[in-house]
Amino acid sequence: MRFVVAALLATASFLSPISGFAESADVESVIRKIDMNTHSITLEDGKTYQASEEFDFEGLKAGVKVIVFYTEVDGKRVINDLDIVK
Repeated sequence: MRFVVAALLATASFLSPISGFAESADVESVIRKIDMNTHSITLEDGKTYQASEEFDFEGLKAGVKVIVFYTEVDGKRVINDLDIVK
């Protein structure tokens, strides 16, 4: 019986949709470019981060140091939160 339960738990964790499709992370860098048309921010490392349409870009401009908290979904880096480093 223990073997069956262990096998079911292992299978459930292996097939979990979150584990394979989304990865949360953060990065500290300086903003290189903001594109209001596509709601995206490009950092000094050249990577682009997508923001929601409701995202408030107030106080953000090229040269501002930020910490971006994002989730990678289907190869896109989607911003969850952003903090300005002072």
